[in-house]
Amino acid sequence: MEGPSPVPIVGGTGALGFGLGLRLAREGVPIVIGSRSAERAAEAAGRIREQAPEATVEGLENPEAVRRGPIVLLTVPFRAQSENLTNLKDALEPGQILVDATVPLAAAVSGRATRLLGVPQGSAGQQAQEMVPEGVEVVSALHTVSAAALADLDHDLDEDVLVAGDRGEAKRAVAELIGRIPGLRPVNAGRLETARLIEGITPLLISVNARYKTTAGVKLTGLPDELW
Repeated sequence: MEGPSPVPIVGGTGALGFGLGLRLAREGVPIVIGSRSAERAAEAAGRIREQAPEATVEGLENPEAVRRGPIVLLTVPFRAQSENLTNLKDALEPGQILVDATVPLAAAVSGRATRLLGVPQGSAGQQAQEMVPEGVEVVSALHTVSAAALADLDHDLDEDVLVAGDRGEAKRAVAELIGRIPGLRPVNAGRLETARLIEGITPLLISVNARYKTTAGVKLTGLPDELW
C-alpha cells in the first residue's frame, strides 16, 4: 500500500510549522521543512529526527520544498505571507493545495496580538487565494492549534480544526491530513470567505490563554460522528 505523500511546510522553522511537522512526522507522514535558509531548514529537520527517530524529514529552501508534495502548509507570520507567496509563484503548480494558517494579527505591525488587522480581501486566506497561481486551491485551516502544545509530544491534543475552502475535494484532502494527528478533529466550516471568522478566533484564544496561562483550543459540541 502506498504511503502518504510528502508534506512541504513553508515556515517550517517557525513554532507552528515545526510543531505540525513534528506531529505529522511522528505519525509516519514524510515532511519537508521549508525555509528561506536551507541551513535553518536542515537544522529544524534534524530537531524533528531527534524527537521522532523513525521520521522521514528533510530541510530545503522554500521553492524547492513546495515542489515535493501536493498539499503545502503555509505557516508564516502575516507580515511574511505576501513575500513568501510572491517568491513561490514559480514553484507552486496547478492542482496543488495550499493550506493557509496565516492570522493577520496586529502584532505584525507592532500592535497587540489580541487585535485583528483588516485585510482588503476579507481575510489572509482570501489574500492567499488571490496571490497563488491559477489552479492552486487555498484551504484555510490550523489557526487555533497552539504551537507550544504541538511541540510538546507529552501533551495530548483534544480539539477541533476549522477548515474553510471553496472546493469540497480540496477540503477533504486537507481534513484527511489533519486527521492523521491524534486529537485533532477537522470540521468543515464552509467556503473560504469564512476564513475571516476563523482567523478572528486566534486573537480571542490568545487573550483567553494569557489569562488562564494555558493552551486552550476550540471544541464544537453536538456534531455527528461522521463529518466528512
